[in-house]
Amino acid sequence: MMNSQASGNPSRQLKHSSLIIPRSSLPKGFPPPKANNMGMERDAELEEILLASEHIFRGKVLRVVVDTVRLPDGREATREVIHHHGAVGMVPLTDDGQVLLVRQWRHATGRALLEIPAGALAHGEEPDACACRELAEETGFIARRLDVLTVLYTAPGYVGEAITIYLARDLRPQDAVGDDDENVQVVPLPFEEAVARCLSGEICDGKTIAALLLAREFLAAEP
Repeated sequence: MMNSQASGNPSRQLKHSSLIIPRSSLPKGFPPPKANNMGMERDAELEEILLASEHIFRGKVLRVVVDTVRLPDGREATREVIHHHGAVGMVPLTDDGQVLLVRQWRHATGRALLEIPAGALAHGEEPDACACRELAEETGFIARRLDVLTVLYTAPGYVGEAITIYLARDLRPQDAVGDDDENVQVVPLPFEEAVARCLSGEICDGKTIAALLLAREFLAAEP
């Protein structure tokens, strides 16, 4: 793993367990994440009203329901929905311009994928705290600076999961123990090479593509 010297203003940091949780921020000139209620003036003619909900499955990180809804024209329809607490994803950038990606096996795809570090929110956990915890668990580093890039829905056709994407900088080593069923390899890459792998199709994870391209724009907007 790569070592990066820590810097930053301690007065902007929050204590959480054994980690230092920096408050996330945005630079001047960079547009803020879109609010989830954007376009609400048009929702009345699109909204589907929940009539009934049948619980099908409850697992460790998600639950599955089949909802009956009333459509705007009065007809009824069913929607198969996965409920999830939400998640975070981080673009960890070292002082020398390397991004720390992770390679792990994704059973649902039948292959290993190269991704940004990411993980699900624990019940009641704030995204900033989750970002620091997951970054430490997956890479062995903690970020003293977190900048929110966006909040995105991963698959809104059937999953309510929203994931907060961060740019993580001012890294310093932090020992942490990850989930015992995860096997993660840390892959440092020059940042521009990682972006190029997104554009070439070599990186095919959606959140990672969005995160790296947004991070490039974010960094370009900084003074």
